Formats: sequence, C-alpha cells, structure tokens
Amino acid sequence: MNPLLSIQRFFQFLLLGGMALLLAACGKAPMHHQESFVFGTRVEILIAGLDEAKARPAASAVLREFDRLHRTYHPWQPSELNALNDAIAAGQTHTVTPEMAGLIADAQRFSALAGGNFDPGIGKLIQIWGFHSDEFKPVLPPAEALAAWRASRPGIADIKLEGDRVSSRNREVALDFGGYLKGLALDRAAAILRENGVHNALINIGGNVMALGSKNGEPWRVGIQHPRQPGPLATLKLNDGEAIGTSGDYQRYFELDGKRYCHLLDPRTGAPVTHTQALTVLITPRPAAGTLSDAGSKPLFIAGSGWPEMAAKFGIDHVLRVDAEGRLQVSEKMTDRLEFTGSPAPAPEVIRLPAP
Repeated sequence: MNPLLSIQRFFQFLLLGGMALLLAACGKAPMHHQESFVFGTRVEILIAGLDEAKARPAASAVLREFDRLHRTYHPWQPSELNALNDAIAAGQTHTVTPEMAGLIADAQRFSALAGGNFDPGIGKLIQIWGFHSDEFKPVLPPAEALAAWRASRPGIADIKLEGDRVSSRNREVALDFGGYLKGLALDRAAAILRENGVHNALINIGGNVMALGSKNGEPWRVGIQHPRQPGPLATLKLNDGEAIGTSGDYQRYFELDGKRYCHLLDPRTGAPVTHTQALTVLITPRPAAGTLSDAGSKPLFIAGSGWPEMAAKFGIDHVLRVDAEGRLQVSEKMTDRLEFTGSPAPAPEVIRLPAP
C-alpha cells in the first residue's frame, strides 16, 4: 500500500477515535459507542442519554444494515450489483429488487441535475484507473483503454429502467454507487435508530456524518479533516437532522512522479480531479438529507471553481472548499457554522451563492 495513504488513514483513524472519546467524555449522562469497518472505512455510532440495554441493540441493528448494503452493492466483489453489471455487459435485461430500482432512479436524477459532473455509470472507468481495489498501484492506466472508454462514453443515462427490469443501450455501462451509498446509509441509520426509540445520536461513516437530537442538551460537534495535515481543519456544530458530507483527494489516491491521482474522476474527461483538495457540504434538515450530503459533495467537488452554481442547482447553501493551492472558499451561510483550528485562523474567501 502507498505509505502516504497508510499514514493518512492512520491520522484519520486518530481523528475519528479522538472525536468519539471527546464526545463520550463530556458529561455524566450515558454515552454508548459502537464501531465497525464497512464501506471501506471506519464507521461509528454514538447514542446519548440511553442506557446500554436500549442503546446497544439499536446500534447493532444499524451496523447490520450497513453490512447488508455493503455486501449488496459492492462494486467489485460478488454482489447483486455485480450481477446486474454482468448482465449489462452481456447485453441482457436484468430483474432487480425494488430497492435497487429506486437507487438507479435516484442516481439518474442526481446525474441529470449535475449536468455530467456526477455519473454512477462510470464503474469501468474507475476500474481502468485501478480504484476497484483496496490497495492502489502507482501506475497510470493504458492510454488505449482510456481512449476506448472515452469513445464509448458510457453513463447512467444509458440505463433503461422499466419497473424492476433494467437494460442498457451501451454495454460499457457499469454501475458503482460508491458516490452516494454512504449518504443513503446515513438516512437508513437515522430511520432505524428512531424506530428503536433513539432520538439523540451521531452517525459517522468515514467523515459522512448525520446528527439526531443533541448530545445531552448540547449540539453535536464534529471535525472536518484537513486535506494535507493530521487533525481537523475546522469544527462545526450539527443540529437535529443535519448531515455533512466531504469529498477529498486524500482518502483514496496514489502518487506517481510527485503527482497525486485521486479516485474522484471527472466523467467528462475520464481523468482524476486536480483542482480541488476537499469540499464539504452541510445539509440542513430535509428528507434524505444524508443521501444529499454524499451525492451533493461529488458534483460540487468535480465542478471546481463552478461549485457555487452547482450548489444552487442542488439546493445546498452551506459549503467549504479547499482548492489545489490550499486556499479556502466558504459560502455565506457556512461562515457562521465553522470554527477554524490553528493559529492564526485562516481567512477564507466568502462566496455569495447565485439564486437557484
């Protein structure tokens, strides 16, 4: 494994672990903490104000659902999603579950809204770049493979969905829901916890976070990972029903000849994004806030300097961006939510978003 990637993951682990310890240490009220490793990252659930006998079964039910989603929609190991992709490659129509049909419909809607900046139908491009793996080799993909992919231009718009029947006019389409599955999992977790009588919790899936209620009467406080240094760039308070999602070039990447190649690929060019280090969105309470926190951060990240217009399209008004040179941009409404770490505190450029 790339040693820089290993170091980065180590510091991320410390940041998330430290966050959990700080939250658990505050106050004498009960604070239940469970964690696991799923979706290729560390996940944790913190439940405030409930005793162990009530909190543990609820958190365990969430982790079981995470594991089911991971196994069902894994993009490169045997799964229901891979069975669909095999059928598409063979030019066959495939019957899917109502859940998968709903995911495809949502993904098509997000992709259309993003105008080409986000496309869950580029699974083969991700594979060509070597990101369908737990470890990345510092090797550029064959030029002919990239040229062939660009010539076929596969995308989720090529998918035809008729009830539970799925087909594609382009056999090169391969679905990969990694762009928003963690966000969907946040919404599922929130629903499961509420069904089990949990009203105060924090769900963290590798930096994609949703808050329920409060931490014993105080807002949940979380850190936003610095893209180039260990520890947080900033902290913010999350209110009931809010979610944050971060896309960054520091989580899945390899380096070659001093250049970083991250897993966030621009579907329009077929190449990794290089103009942005990290972008975080905060989603205020609304239906499917978790899903939007994940699916919304990707097209804004890929849009680069055009992120304000993309944010307006998605109805997102809380954004923090770190560009390739480390400069900070913050939307007006996000400025009141952030507390930057370090001394002196950075002075970000404040951006007024256009009307939607």
